[in-house]
Amino acid sequence: MRIQRVSVLHADAGWRVTSFLKIETADGIVGWSEFSESVGTAGLSATILALGEKIIGLDPRRVEWIMAVLYTTVVPAWSGINQHAVAAICNALLDIKAKELGVPVHALFGGMVRDRLPVYWSHCGSYRVRYADALGKPPLRTIDDFHEIGAEVARAGFSGLKTNIMMMEDGQLSAFRPGFGTSGFPGLIPQPKVLETLDRQLTALRHGAGPDMDIMLDANFHFRTEGYLQLARALRDHRLTWLELDCYDPKSVALVRREANLPIATGESLYGRRSYRPFLEAYSMDVAIVDVIWNGFLESTKIAAAAETYEVNVAPHNFYGHLADHISAHFAAVTPNFRIMEMDIEDVPWKGEFVTDAPVIENGAFVVPDRPGWGTDVDEKAVARHPVTR
Repeated sequence: MRIQRVSVLHADAGWRVTSFLKIETADGIVGWSEFSESVGTAGLSATILALGEKIIGLDPRRVEWIMAVLYTTVVPAWSGINQHAVAAICNALLDIKAKELGVPVHALFGGMVRDRLPVYWSHCGSYRVRYADALGKPPLRTIDDFHEIGAEVARAGFSGLKTNIMMMEDGQLSAFRPGFGTSGFPGLIPQPKVLETLDRQLTALRHGAGPDMDIMLDANFHFRTEGYLQLARALRDHRLTWLELDCYDPKSVALVRREANLPIATGESLYGRRSYRPFLEAYSMDVAIVDVIWNGFLESTKIAAAAETYEVNVAPHNFYGHLADHISAHFAAVTPNFRIMEMDIEDVPWKGEFVTDAPVIENGAFVVPDRPGWGTDVDEKAVARHPVTR
């Protein structure tokens, strides 16, 4: 078996673009993976195709070997876009290998530890504030609206949700995103009015979702250490399952964890065991967030194994399309120290068209597929129906 062709496909997904890597073999087996150029990774497709040229003619079943070969190509700049590209290739090769053997990918890694994965509803309320038109949903305009969406999550059978920080602007809700260049950039300085609005937002969510709901808050890159400390202190009465934050200094995150009096989750923007090691050694994580699409399945399992030596659970960072949902689910299924799985439950109405088999969610849990490969393929005709026009 030899790799014959490497190509990429793109589809309009509302406020973002969903992208797929297709690796074809001379034997007719096709491997798929999903990637994203909408997360600070413009130009990723070109990098994938450039690296793809180096694997033409190789045996796709030698996944670990191909990863080693590609590493020698990118080692002077091993993370960032290069790692995204290597990860996409890794994930597509695993799809080929499993399909050739007629087994699901999780069977290549010792089989499932669990066949049902607890899922939390990610960007709860946040997307309805920012992208209501694309979702085809009424927008959230007031704090009371968070009560209603909390109740909706509970009625849908989910045991957990994650939201983002909102603020009031011109009398209605808007997203607080200074770390991504909006209001409050570049200072990243805590604002009392934002914390007051957040207190009301979380109170409304709790009242709507009920006392047993796991509620997480994602603060992204929106503060520096001073701000994260103030934020953590302001959250102590809300019984959060975790505060999620992003910071590239492990000692700063460890300081926040010591002072926070609530669990800290971090790591979604880290690459490889080298990046996670200082965070684990600093005891800065209660939950290590691992992006399987960015790191690749092979490296993600190694990160999870490293985290387990520090008694740390892991949770996949997963806010993409349904192929990525499947890939993250296979990772969660084989990981003993898995905590809970992230999913964007709300998305554009045509999201499910891009795959042949949509995820199955029962009582708030992802049912791990047992079909060969990832358990789903990309519907190329559906992708063509939604071309990227911007």
